[in-house]
Amino acid sequence: MADHPVLKYVSAGAWSLVEPLFSPRAKDLLIKLIEFMENDVLPSEKLFHAQIPNSPETRWASIPPVLEKLKVKAKELGLWNLWLSGGDFQGMAGGEGGALSNLEYAVMAEIMGHSAILAPQATNCSAPDTGNMEVLARFGTPQQKEKYLVPLLKGEIRSSFSMTEYGVASSDATNLRNTTALPSSSGKLSVKGHKWWITGAGDPRNVIHIVLAVTDPKNPSPHKRHSLVLVDPRSKGVKIVRPLTVFGYDDAPEGHCEVVYDGVEIDVDSGVVGGKAGLGRGFEIVQARLGPGRLHHCMRSIGIASRALDIILLRVSDPNRKTFGKYLREHGTVLADIAHSRAEIDSARLLVLAAARRIDIGGAKGAMQDIGIAKFTVPSMALKVIDRAMQVHGAEGVSEDTPLAYYYASLRTLRYADGPDEVHIQQIGKNELKRVEGLRQRSEKVKKESDRLLRKDGKLKAKL
Repeated sequence: MADHPVLKYVSAGAWSLVEPLFSPRAKDLLIKLIEFMENDVLPSEKLFHAQIPNSPETRWASIPPVLEKLKVKAKELGLWNLWLSGGDFQGMAGGEGGALSNLEYAVMAEIMGHSAILAPQATNCSAPDTGNMEVLARFGTPQQKEKYLVPLLKGEIRSSFSMTEYGVASSDATNLRNTTALPSSSGKLSVKGHKWWITGAGDPRNVIHIVLAVTDPKNPSPHKRHSLVLVDPRSKGVKIVRPLTVFGYDDAPEGHCEVVYDGVEIDVDSGVVGGKAGLGRGFEIVQARLGPGRLHHCMRSIGIASRALDIILLRVSDPNRKTFGKYLREHGTVLADIAHSRAEIDSARLLVLAAARRIDIGGAKGAMQDIGIAKFTVPSMALKVIDRAMQVHGAEGVSEDTPLAYYYASLRTLRYADGPDEVHIQQIGKNELKRVEGLRQRSEKVKKESDRLLRKDGKLKAKL
């Protein structure tokens, strides 16, 4: 399909690599998604933001009506829950979703990244709900799936993943200790703790927090002390302390909030993910959740960077923009920024597509190396492209008159989210060092054969 509309967004080289792996249905869905983006989502962006009240009293209590209209349209077009992969996960999720491969979804998520706030919500493909749905689908009890997974799949409710702790170096998850879910005198578990940067906790549609809490503090293994527990934010003892801001943006009505859990009582069977069988499996479940989620962020980040490059091209081609006797596009530094941006986006895309393909072949666990490399590479790349776009806009680039400052603020958080860059870099470095013994054996084998060939030819050594 050389004339597929995706070529307006994805390089011909990348498409030629992945197109044979796309099913006819996925290709058709991709066309529908692009048309939905261009005809409905992108034109609705300004209205979406305009419909969020400025008043602090109502800002966190209302949902822009245009979002609900887009959700209805997405369902009608079959563009709903596209993130749900095929295979056994379809059975666990009750058959909902696009049944796409991760590779197919990677391209679609990049397209959605061109409207990174609105498009994922309109198609029910937004974090943290996607990861939370995966947790419930893979590990939840039948009752938990019915109560939370079903309405999440329908887009009727929102959720939060409550992990990072206030005052704790949370990049090392074994440090997480100030949130506990321990037996109380009532025979239930009492959840107590102080979390922050809990995305979605300000949303009025939010009815469930999946909370990482210590349930077995004396377990000799630090990786078996925690469980994931389910807390209704409307329960007695839950306090949303405040919405936090990222470079001044509060992301209402979702928000990234500071939350206190003060003696919230839950039953083990209904309140621990997986019931009694889920006790002590918090880290195991978190890792299963974070792998694909990390890559989803990278997929959308490629789209954000691509849109930033589009914005650069439009700016430098504006006939009213002339400096020092030249149009902006005629300056060598501008041309270099464009070229570097194009090369970096296309390179990063291949990393993401390779990681998605690895998940399809060997599962998320088998793709951790590829996911990790993408995770610390893609957000930094996208930030560079956005920074260039801001630079070519001058002061306007850091104002709210363009989306660039908001893109930058949103993407900067990705260098922390789901594990900071340093954690992924260290792990990749350690994995590379595991290759040393094999490299040494191969090198010795080559050296022996090289020496034999020299002796056979009557030579003592050669200059290299």
